[in-house]
Amino acid sequence: MDNFPAPVALVVGAHGVIGRNLVDHLRQLGSWEVIGLSRRGGASEGRLHHIAVDLLDADDARAKLGDLGEVTHIFYAAYQDRPTWAELVEPNLAMLVNTVTAVEAAGARLRHVSLMQGYKVYGAHLGPFKTPAREDDPGHMPPEFNVDQQAWLESRQKGKAWTWSALRPSVVCGYALGNPMNLAMVIAVYASISKELGLPLRFPGSPGAYHSLLEMTDADLLARATVWAATDPACANQAFNINNGDLFRWSELWPAIAGWFGLEAAPPLPMSLDDAMSDKEPLWDAMVERHGLQPLPYKDVSSWRFGDFVFRWDYDVIADGSKARRFGFHEFVDTRAMFFGIFEDLRARRVIP
Repeated sequence: MDNFPAPVALVVGAHGVIGRNLVDHLRQLGSWEVIGLSRRGGASEGRLHHIAVDLLDADDARAKLGDLGEVTHIFYAAYQDRPTWAELVEPNLAMLVNTVTAVEAAGARLRHVSLMQGYKVYGAHLGPFKTPAREDDPGHMPPEFNVDQQAWLESRQKGKAWTWSALRPSVVCGYALGNPMNLAMVIAVYASISKELGLPLRFPGSPGAYHSLLEMTDADLLARATVWAATDPACANQAFNINNGDLFRWSELWPAIAGWFGLEAAPPLPMSLDDAMSDKEPLWDAMVERHGLQPLPYKDVSSWRFGDFVFRWDYDVIADGSKARRFGFHEFVDTRAMFFGIFEDLRARRVIP
């Protein structure tokens, strides 16, 4: 940290599973002013301010971010979903470009830009890839927006006073609603509906996925790692794999998850959750009424396409997290305890029965 009176964080994608937990962590630290960017905005309180902005619109970005000269750190965790990998590139690169360009034009005292990536950098979404993946592994055939974003950021940073970092988590688990990539919510709602129907909990993915090695990234752990990488000078212009630090197979974890929900674990049965759960909205609405749950729309608690995506991985999806440890980040999370903690939190919030 330098001698500026207080760091000011601009969290882009403030309502996602990553951004929401990052905002909470920054506020808990007490020394940060936090500005959250999202399409729908939010209520400001204390040292947290929300701005509603369409980052795909360069003019709107300039208008809404033009007065943010106090920003010292950009934490970029926004995402626009599209049907194909190729279609993801243009909007997701444009949002990053429009954000950084607008903040720089505002004369911000910028010190660091933190970019949220993932194992797509290594081709994890395409099929079996070299594991454990390492930050200096060779690239793969494009398109891949994570790679384009980092290339643009590296080019933009040349000759500037600010630095960048890239965080590469596995599947991120934490509390967020209306998020297209929230595996913990997928499991919690799927298990709750199974229980409501008097069914055992069946793993819905491919047979090979049930026995492959995986790892997860707790959203709170990722928030702490993100701030660490953005504020430790040794981490300047570096990429880091961030994961919980343990490995698991669904074949071992799934029965324990079933037990947490008071269910038996029956043998796996491959199915498309996106198809099988498409008619369950009336059932969910009835569950909300019967159990006194928050009146949340079914679309905000279900991320079935993402569940199908993860449960199809019939190959190991793991990355080497030792670089972060070598640079000084030593925290870890027990993945089983993480899932149970998220389920407890969802129950306490009256999101699931």
